[in-house]
Amino acid sequence: MKTLLKILSYLALAGTIVPSIMVFMEKMDIDTNKNIMTVSMVLWFITAPFWVNKKAEETIL
Repeated sequence: MKTLLKILSYLALAGTIVPSIMVFMEKMDIDTNKNIMTVSMVLWFITAPFWVNKKAEETIL
């Protein structure tokens, strides 16, 4: 499960970077960019908290 969350998180992170580069290169329009980045942002904020900094939390407990 943790591996799946990491994969989804990294794909979401790529979904916030790649579309901007494609708009800069004029391969994608701005409206598509906004939609992809919004979905990617939501996916990142849903998946990342479950695995980022888990070692620090586990050692305290």
